[in-house]
Amino acid sequence: MPAGARSARRSVSWLALTLWLCLPFAQAGALERGIAVVDDRGRTVQLAEPAERIVSLTPHLTELLFAVGSGERIVATVAHADFPAAAREIPRVGTATQLDLERLLAVRPDLIIAWDSGSPRAQLERLERLGLTVYYSEPSDFQGIADDLRRLGRLSGHEGLAERAAQDFEDEIDALRARYSDRPPVDVFYQVWDQPLMTVNDAHLIGKVIRLCGGRNIFGQLETLVPRPGKETVLAADPEAIVSGGPGEDRPDWLQPWEKWTDLTAVRRGNLFFIPPSLIQRHTPRIAEGTRMLCEALETARARRPEAPQ
Repeated sequence: MPAGARSARRSVSWLALTLWLCLPFAQAGALERGIAVVDDRGRTVQLAEPAERIVSLTPHLTELLFAVGSGERIVATVAHADFPAAAREIPRVGTATQLDLERLLAVRPDLIIAWDSGSPRAQLERLERLGLTVYYSEPSDFQGIADDLRRLGRLSGHEGLAERAAQDFEDEIDALRARYSDRPPVDVFYQVWDQPLMTVNDAHLIGKVIRLCGGRNIFGQLETLVPRPGKETVLAADPEAIVSGGPGEDRPDWLQPWEKWTDLTAVRRGNLFFIPPSLIQRHTPRIAEGTRMLCEALETARARRPEAPQ
């Protein structure tokens, strides 16, 4: 091992040991008098007191913490955490998939919020062995987002704000479901990525958004959560609408290549729709806005049917 690598490793290990020795002994009493919630891995997460120094390991988790009034308690987050604007000023400790453990340990968190299927598992297990508390989030549906809001509010001491945020979100989704879920179905292809071409099945939250809006996901029955269909497969399915989040918040670039396939129903009728990715591809309350936009897009597609009333 190079000398620089050995030195860096010793530095992280020494800092980790120092932190471990300084962990509050009050954690031992959490079982009896503290806060306890069950995270999305089914683990009981316990704190003696509401967390005051939180590390958030994905942009959507950072957004959830702000939504429950706990943004000021985030002492570190990861790259691309950009909403609300205040999130851009929070120090970074790596990316959603690779952490700088030395920087993370240096902020002395009393709670780490992680993404179960995306955060680096080996690094998180190491942090847990050092005695740090980790809450794992993996909301797979609308209710999961509301549940996360309530749990994060409890862990950070903002239960009242969290309850209001969760209830407002549930009310928005219920109103959209009542208005759109029984509308005539529209065959939809949702494009998550361009190269390789990627979509979602019905188990994915975006699949549930499509279904709520009365859409029919053309790849919904596939077993893979994020399938990679060939372009020829999409053309053969001939969706009535193509929806994409694009490579950026105001860049519908990925829709343009479809325009050359003029025999495709979605192209022939002008049903190529863009939704900013942060509104539909992040598991936060803003997905209610993304859902509304998709529902309205599918209403437009229905209105463009040859048999639709003029």
